[in-house]
Amino acid sequence: MIIGRVNPDHRLEDQGITGLKTVRYNLTEPALIQAALQRDEGTLGNGGAFLVTTGKFTGRSPKDKHVVKTPSVEPHIWWDNNAAMSPEGFDALYNDMLAHMKGGDYFVQDLFGGADPAHRLDVRVVTELAWHGLFIRHLLRRPDRAELDSFTPDFTVINCPTFKADPAKHDCRSDTVIAMNFERKLILIGGTEYAGENKKSVFTLLNYLLPEKGIMPMHCSANHANGNPVDTAVFFGLSGTGKTTLSADPARTLIGDDEHGWSDRGTFNFEGGCYAKTINLNPEAEPEIYATTQKFGTVIENMVFDKETLELDFDDDSLTANMRCAYPLDYISNASDTALGGHPKNIIMLTCDAFGVLPPIARLTPAQAMYHFLSGFTSKVAGTERGVTEPEPTFSTCFGAPFMPRRPEAYGNLLRDKIAKHGATCWLVNTGWTGGAYGTGSRMPIKATRALLTAALDGSLNESTFRKDNNFGFEVPVTVPDVDARLLDPRSTWADTAAYDAQAKKLVEMFAENFAQYVPFIDDDVKAAAIG
Repeated sequence: MIIGRVNPDHRLEDQGITGLKTVRYNLTEPALIQAALQRDEGTLGNGGAFLVTTGKFTGRSPKDKHVVKTPSVEPHIWWDNNAAMSPEGFDALYNDMLAHMKGGDYFVQDLFGGADPAHRLDVRVVTELAWHGLFIRHLLRRPDRAELDSFTPDFTVINCPTFKADPAKHDCRSDTVIAMNFERKLILIGGTEYAGENKKSVFTLLNYLLPEKGIMPMHCSANHANGNPVDTAVFFGLSGTGKTTLSADPARTLIGDDEHGWSDRGTFNFEGGCYAKTINLNPEAEPEIYATTQKFGTVIENMVFDKETLELDFDDDSLTANMRCAYPLDYISNASDTALGGHPKNIIMLTCDAFGVLPPIARLTPAQAMYHFLSGFTSKVAGTERGVTEPEPTFSTCFGAPFMPRRPEAYGNLLRDKIAKHGATCWLVNTGWTGGAYGTGSRMPIKATRALLTAALDGSLNESTFRKDNNFGFEVPVTVPDVDARLLDPRSTWADTAAYDAQAKKLVEMFAENFAQYVPFIDDDVKAAAIG
């Protein structure tokens, strides 16, 4: 049985996916929520939000993500970072997954990856869970209803949480699998209910395809000055560094909170929604994001709530610290109608430094920006990935290594060339610890971070007096209005300055050791910017 609106020439059976009981195409939010409730997939919360839990998987499973090693793809993949799957293993996986699906009810959403019509990707997402359809409908971009009549998918994602892979048969690591076959234009996800795998698989796909078109895919949030798209800023950073929070500035227009492209036409959001962390979400500090948790259709993932009042507990991380809400962009009052911006005027690289060494903001030369982009230093925060229970220092190249199929230099060179062509001021911003390392110090005050970013984006910070950092060589402002001057000098915030020096030396050595892998592939100016 077929329900909903779909191109009659491109239904699932036209793709060889047959034997399903009922297929619901492109249901809208109310219908998806109704179906999810009927199937007992979650709870209707206050304001019409949909409350779900995702079982044992409350974060991504990057070690279970595989790229199929086909001849046309093999030379272009960074295999040190991407687990391979044989074509034979994928074929067996695909056939077994289709057999598993027979007789079942499925939900299909036909969506766009990318706000720029010149560069968007038509993606079909097939889900076993109705609420997964709701989630991805928020997170990708929704065609007009009339566009569905002629929608032809470029790639198809199939997500079956109840399907368990067989490592021996399917050439994968465990019974959980995310398999990406760029040649067959298929992505298969099995064994996990965590909805973030849907959106990140599409991001990985765009990270593979877009560089061939000279487009820089970026794991970043973006905004622009109100009424002035030319004044665009992008915020690189891994989960937990503040991309969503810091880009949601009421004084600026939000382009998007996580994934963007930078083409010769400017900046464009890949997505149609936001996927914000809700742990300790504060209605005063982040009123717009907080308000989405009681709006119709928002997906509330892995949050503890009162069974009688349905009141959400933003401080209870007993399920996971990676609790999240997913909502459409238009739930943010200052979100861009077009999700398009100009060429970035400011590039901010966000890091969560659990060592307590880095200053709250530093100005980078283009070579230093390339160095820190390739380094991608941050700390994984609790819950973002399975097994991470407290901040864990890490280097994730391009601030998004789990989503980068190509070698880092492919993205680094694109960034370097675009900075050179269009000009941009680059900043490193630490949203991590001050006054000591994790366990001793405290998190950087968000009020100070916002004040520093405001000064960077309005240009006033460039007029400040800067000092050269003894450890990293970048420039650090000495004084900034409305910011405690002691914060700008991390060493002075430590009770034991000798302990700071030892910690800084340790971090510099970690940077140098990590960066050695890129030295054979980079230009001399970036080598000169290296530290240690």
